[in-house]
Amino acid sequence: MNNIKTYFLLFLTTTIWGGAFVAGKIATVSLHPISVAFFRFFGASLILFPLWRWKERHAPVPTKKDWGLLALLGLTGVFLYNVCFFIATKYAPIVKSSLVIAVNAPLITLFAALFLKEKITAKNIVGLVVALFGAVYIITNGHPSVLLELGVAPIDLVLIGACLSWSTYSVVGKVVMKKYSPLAATTYATGFGTLFLAPFALYYTTFASVKASGWEVWVSVLYVAVIVSVISFVWWYNGIQKVGASTSSIFINVMPISAAVMGTIFFNEQLTHVHIVGALFVFGGILFNMYNKQQKKETPSKENITA
Repeated sequence: MNNIKTYFLLFLTTTIWGGAFVAGKIATVSLHPISVAFFRFFGASLILFPLWRWKERHAPVPTKKDWGLLALLGLTGVFLYNVCFFIATKYAPIVKSSLVIAVNAPLITLFAALFLKEKITAKNIVGLVVALFGAVYIITNGHPSVLLELGVAPIDLVLIGACLSWSTYSVVGKVVMKKYSPLAATTYATGFGTLFLAPFALYYTTFASVKASGWEVWVSVLYVAVIVSVISFVWWYNGIQKVGASTSSIFINVMPISAAVMGTIFFNEQLTHVHIVGALFVFGGILFNMYNKQQKKETPSKENITA
């Protein structure tokens, strides 16, 4: 496959994001979630900006319109998504807050079709639905019907905000990358997001909480700053640039699998048949989409058929 490396990096990206749940759980023992988010992206900025200037010495100078789009990346993908997600994890049932991950995939696909004019076929939808079912199956512990019992609550508006924020971030990123590299887009988004988070971090961060944080907390912050927010974010935008937002989005369904496996490793949680069944659906949906995308590329057009 021509895009096998891109697919592998997308898989690795969402696997790494699953580990962010473990790191976040450790870091928020002593630090407020908003503080963790700020330290995460502040640390990422310290790495990204020098790296970007070193790698792209002749990067294009942003226009007024560009600055607006770049600020929008930081506002949606870094600031709003993190604030909404952390509020949801605190006040919403865990099943609902976890579904934010799964719902992002079809929402990105919808946005990509509406605003980027990416072609979505029936086979794409089948693959997405299969993978989405696998993710929901894992999140609901094998009982998807529980979703009907949750009802609607005001906190759901925050969950919707989280989904819309990340989907907007992914779609706007595709527009930005017509001019800028994945590294540049990630750097600008991280920089603006850090600025937006700073006032809230000043309010929620206390000297006592910083002093009470042990080495495991700061290792977790370092993980989400360097591995999650620098390396995997660049890989994510690279995937969107290479194979499109809709195809990239299906890999989001890998996150619940990764979170379950890492929960087993670090918190002695048990892997059950539910995780295995769900994983089979997720990987089946992803492979189905990859296969159909490759088949479409290999199908010769009428102009290329010779007698």
